[in-house]
Amino acid sequence: MAQPDPSLRWALHVPIVGWLPRYQRSWLGADIIAGFTVWGLLIPEMIAYASLAGLPPQAGLYTLLASLALYAIFGTSRQLIVAGTSASAVLVYAAVSDLSPHSTSDYATLAAAMIITAGVLLAVAGLLKLGFITEFLSRPVMTGFVFGLAIFVSVSQLPKLFEIEKGHGDTVQQFFHLVANLDDTSLTTLATGLGALAVLFGIERFAPRIPGGLVVLVLGISFSAVLDLSGHGVAIIGDITAGLPSPGFPSVALGDLWVLVPSALGMVLVIYSEALGAAKTFADQHGYRVDSNQEMIALGLANIGSGLFGGLAAGGGLSQSAVNDGAGARTELSPLVAAALSLITVVALTPLFHDLPEAVLAALIIHAVHHLMRVAQMRRYYRLDRWEFWLGISTLLGVVVFEVLPGLGIGVVLSLVLLIGRASRPKVSILGRDLAQPGAYRDIERDPDAQTIAGILIVRPDAQLFYANAQAVRDAIDTAAAAEPRPVVVIVDLDANDDLDITSAEHLTKLQGELAASGIQLCFAHVHDPARDIMEATGLLERVGPEHFFVNLDTAVKWAEQRPS
Repeated sequence: MAQPDPSLRWALHVPIVGWLPRYQRSWLGADIIAGFTVWGLLIPEMIAYASLAGLPPQAGLYTLLASLALYAIFGTSRQLIVAGTSASAVLVYAAVSDLSPHSTSDYATLAAAMIITAGVLLAVAGLLKLGFITEFLSRPVMTGFVFGLAIFVSVSQLPKLFEIEKGHGDTVQQFFHLVANLDDTSLTTLATGLGALAVLFGIERFAPRIPGGLVVLVLGISFSAVLDLSGHGVAIIGDITAGLPSPGFPSVALGDLWVLVPSALGMVLVIYSEALGAAKTFADQHGYRVDSNQEMIALGLANIGSGLFGGLAAGGGLSQSAVNDGAGARTELSPLVAAALSLITVVALTPLFHDLPEAVLAALIIHAVHHLMRVAQMRRYYRLDRWEFWLGISTLLGVVVFEVLPGLGIGVVLSLVLLIGRASRPKVSILGRDLAQPGAYRDIERDPDAQTIAGILIVRPDAQLFYANAQAVRDAIDTAAAAEPRPVVVIVDLDANDDLDITSAEHLTKLQGELAASGIQLCFAHVHDPARDIMEATGLLERVGPEHFFVNLDTAVKWAEQRPS
């Protein structure tokens, strides 16, 4: 018997083993160009996101050393760029600030602990094949959460644009504090920030292929140095620590670590759902598949590596990945090129950033997060489903009024409420014969031309029966069977049910007894083997009679039509 190729097993867990030996030389030019482009985009963004996370500027650069390389080795998307994101930066800031660390050193230690914890949770979830978990978060709820997060971030950066002391409290309180203190605005700082925003939005509008962040970074540093903006009261970032970071595990009290775990779990949901959505988008465009569980492992390792180096939480951003794809990236080599350039930046180029104005950083952040304010998407949800739209709006308001982590909690709870509510109240369709297609049956509510059959009631639960909805389905069938004209046969189509639990089988047994007491015969169609097994074990099969179980709906209807009165 032939032994499996060991390299194939390795490729499942270390995907670079699979694609690197097959790398084509013709791809190299495009990947190198994409790597330089991504580097030019990420350097200013990571410095800005470090500020957003409450960490020193070099933390953003350290992120790139670990996250880009580790994801390229272990990830399955060819275009996804894994680096710091605005959403994860805000989550780190919100969680660590709540612990009121005594010093910047304590703050950095707690941030690293949270990021490593999130990485471990991601990696373990991937190994346990729990990639399906984020599917339980409603898309409108997640969109509302991210929209609220973008508002939270934008308001938090406005004081840097106006050179006004930042207020305390939630987003609303901070905004009104800003408005109340507009008299303290530094016009030089405001002009610097607004100029940076104008360049960023102008490049995005008229020359989208140019890395606007890099242009603004160069212009901001140049104008600041030439005009001595710091001498005119404009805050600059100052010295950035040069050289390679020393990796190490943060020493954190168990009590603090335990407090950070719920926040880390929330960050896992945000990081994974955003990254997987972006990865699937590009996989669909280029005709390949991503492994959701391996993606969890790759993201987990990227965050563990970033945390050990003192970097930021890492996720897969759609905008960053779109730049990579637009620059022609063919494989994961492009982020490896960007990682090598980031290494050079950390070792030799950090003095160049000394004169970068804080207002320019604020402009970079505001520009980056404005893409997350998806007004058109929310309008679409409003048109499609008002209930889901208002769930998204509730989550958005939760972030704005109650801050980030409570807002995320509201979103998770609302998603679960929506799931439970819909699962516990499934639609039970009443079917009629489709005259245009022999042997087919349609919902008479949706297709008024479907013909009901005298003396026969055909019902179909349009969702899986389980303990939480079995009573509701039974009540719906009872109500339909009690309507005039009363049927003599009720056929239940169970095609949507692969299995039954004990509670569902008991409710169907009670339904059979109630119908039999009224002289109505109960029949079943499309009963799958696992469901039939539980029916037999609970005695329902014997009560109904094996002869009243049919392989399909048309066979059951024909039997009922030929049944003696």
